[in-house]
Amino acid sequence: MSYGVFAQFYDNLTQNVDYKTKADYLCSLFEHFNHDPGCTLDLACGTGTLTIELKKRGIDVFGADMSSEMLTEAMAKATCDDLDIMFLRQKMQSLTLFGTIDTCICTLDSISHLSGHKQVQQTFDRVSYYMEPGGLFVFDVNTIFKHEKILSDNTFVYDTDDVFCVWQNTYTSNQHKVKIELDFFIPQNGHYIRESESFSEYAYSREEIENMLQLSGFEVLAVYEDMSFSEPKDDTQRMTFTARKK
Repeated sequence: MSYGVFAQFYDNLTQNVDYKTKADYLCSLFEHFNHDPGCTLDLACGTGTLTIELKKRGIDVFGADMSSEMLTEAMAKATCDDLDIMFLRQKMQSLTLFGTIDTCICTLDSISHLSGHKQVQQTFDRVSYYMEPGGLFVFDVNTIFKHEKILSDNTFVYDTDDVFCVWQNTYTSNQHKVKIELDFFIPQNGHYIRESESFSEYAYSREEIENMLQLSGFEVLAVYEDMSFSEPKDDTQRMTFTARKK
């Protein structure tokens, strides 16, 4: 999906995400594995907040996302911070770069937004194709537990000064798929404008993802709970994978 109207309110609706802490965590992962991030791709960078935080830490980073609306927001924020960051409009599964990379990060469950195993494998293949041997691929995904027990068939409501958002889920258990319907009610001149978007997220087992990584030429170094160096548990909602290009 392209995230049209969602891009306008994405930052407002994800204020619970601590991007500074997430950037620090990624840097600690690089240090833990004795890895110089070098040329770094923030894949599915969205509105670029994490890209900007990494740039501020001295990392040579650029971003790629399929949504022109998201990238417009990202470029505006980078310009506001007087940062020179390249942003590319690219789909993950058909990534095309001008050169090689030493590191690729992909956060906030972006891999989960791909439509099934085939697109995930294609994405891993494309990242591997452009990655230097010894490079690191770090990404996180929603777990099957989160899809079954947290997202499932639930409805969530977000009420901010700029928008009232209703988030409705429909869960398909045999695919571990959550279809998400978003309705945005935007205040305008004393009344509300309604805009809607929908997309799906898929969850995979740890073993499935590790197998796909290996097929793409990666060695899995570690799988952690989100924002930690601990092994995932049965009720872990997000897993972070660190893999090295062979």
